[in-house]
Amino acid sequence: MEFEDIRYEIDGPAAVVTIDRPERYNAFRGRTVDELIKAFRAAWADKHVQAVILTGAGEKAFCTGGDVKQRAETGDYGPTESGMFEIGNLHKLIRDIPKPVIAAVNGVAIGGGHVLHVLCDVTIASETARFGQAGPRVGSFDAGFGSAYLARVVGEKKAREIWFFCRQYDAAEAERMGLVNAVVPPGELLKTAKAWADDTAALSPTALRFLKQSFNADTDHQAGLSNLAMSALDLFTASPEGLEGAQAFAEKRKPDFVSHVNWH
Repeated sequence: MEFEDIRYEIDGPAAVVTIDRPERYNAFRGRTVDELIKAFRAAWADKHVQAVILTGAGEKAFCTGGDVKQRAETGDYGPTESGMFEIGNLHKLIRDIPKPVIAAVNGVAIGGGHVLHVLCDVTIASETARFGQAGPRVGSFDAGFGSAYLARVVGEKKAREIWFFCRQYDAAEAERMGLVNAVVPPGELLKTAKAWADDTAALSPTALRFLKQSFNADTDHQAGLSNLAMSALDLFTASPEGLEGAQAFAEKRKPDFVSHVNWH
């Protein structure tokens, strides 16, 4: 397969999927999401792949979410094969693929990039990684898996703190709150992720498939929330308040949300 925004490689029992837009801090546009979906489907279909590793190119960023500069320039996340922005389908695919998905967080995991790592089955973080939300700061939100499932991972109080204050957390604090499984030196990140993937090769794929589906069953109702959230986000990002967030980010100024709020 030929990709522009990502890299897809097979390394032993692991499919390594790398978001490859370091010049945009690995933010995703519509094409990026399309390519990620293709990569995860390829890994699903490949019987030799036992686990999937999701990471970002370079040392600065795992993923910083949707490309806000693109949204400020065109009003959307750019053209896609289907004509739709398929981020909700990518979220569900990460959950549904019947193989462990390992996030190898090499830098900042912010906004929609934070949601991606939360949805992965386990997360290994570089000591240089940072985590947090930015949606309310740039006129966006994830009221589906990105908030509801996050609360299952770190608890209600911490999840609300993450979203309501848009703070950033270092890797050590992320591990303390249960947001990541392990923290390693930067040079050991992919090596560790691949070692974890190698461990799955000694296990029964069918057993892992049933276990993942069992874990997911407890929160599958959140897919309905995700659908509602994506519909709401489509409307919100086209509103004066949502547009102000993207424009302020592109212009590197403080947004004036209050003047654009529809209080009715």
